[in-house]
Amino acid sequence: MGTVKKGLLKRILCTALGLIMSFMMFAGCTKGSNQESDSSLILGFSQIGSESAWRIGNTKDIEDQAQNYGVNLMFENANQKQENQIAAIRRFIAYKVDVIAFSPIVEEGWDNVLTEAKDAGIPVILVDRDISTQKEGLTTCLIGADFYNEGVMAGEYLIRKADSLGLEHVNIVEITGTENSTPMRQRQAGFADAIANDSRMTVLESIDGDFLKSRGAECMRYLLDTYGDSIDVIYSHNDEMTLGALPEIEKAGFAPGKDIIIISIDGGQEAIDVLKEGRINCVVECTPKLGKEVMETAIKLKAGEEVNEVIHPVEQVFSDEQDTSKIPDRGY
Repeated sequence: MGTVKKGLLKRILCTALGLIMSFMMFAGCTKGSNQESDSSLILGFSQIGSESAWRIGNTKDIEDQAQNYGVNLMFENANQKQENQIAAIRRFIAYKVDVIAFSPIVEEGWDNVLTEAKDAGIPVILVDRDISTQKEGLTTCLIGADFYNEGVMAGEYLIRKADSLGLEHVNIVEITGTENSTPMRQRQAGFADAIANDSRMTVLESIDGDFLKSRGAECMRYLLDTYGDSIDVIYSHNDEMTLGALPEIEKAGFAPGKDIIIISIDGGQEAIDVLKEGRINCVVECTPKLGKEVMETAIKLKAGEEVNEVIHPVEQVFSDEQDTSKIPDRGY
């Protein structure tokens, strides 16, 4: 009997220790929080990856704000794979988190896993990107940039730039983000709509750069080989692709920002530094600092409160139309 009791006690202690260690692996530190919060709130967050300075800044802000608000954060990095995100969401459901948030890598393919979350009674927040679905009620809200308006602001800048230079015809090449992603679709649509009524504008080609610096370089080499000095403008859907394209432009003997107008989106520090050098003409801001809105929304959802379906941050345009020396540090 003594041996049986000892064995039972050992199993109980091991189980308890395992539960404690499991909790500590994801629990957000609440020490030093200056916000009112429910420290028992568990938020499962699936990030796309760490493919850019923007994404890394977004992750840091999510983690910092979770600590600030006393939210216990289960964080998973999908490393650019939808199947990893789906698996992470299923783990969140199995753990019975209070709220799930994720940045979908593409728009389609989420119905099954999000139906599982809905059936489990777990509200879902979309962060940064939207999804495409025929089912209602799978998500509660979208927190992120107005990608369409970012494309519009890029197009409006180009029209002003063409006017200032007295250009009669403008040939544009577009390096887009990941195919079928929300920012890719909406940044393309906003830009196209903004320049649609300007007969000077011609888009020679749009090519998928997957939001990656290496792909930006590959796309730029192809575009230069195909169109050469016919290119007047490069419209790039993010800073990483833009920064990958710039050396290829210079290797081909062109001066970016002078021989070719460069328009980028994101507003990270490296791109702003290049803007100040005159090698980029325009950077449309897309702030990664969405953590505050995510935490406040998650807290409201757990409390059973209603939230806005769409929450957009205020964003701006940085360009050679202004004194770029006065642009403050970006923090990402």
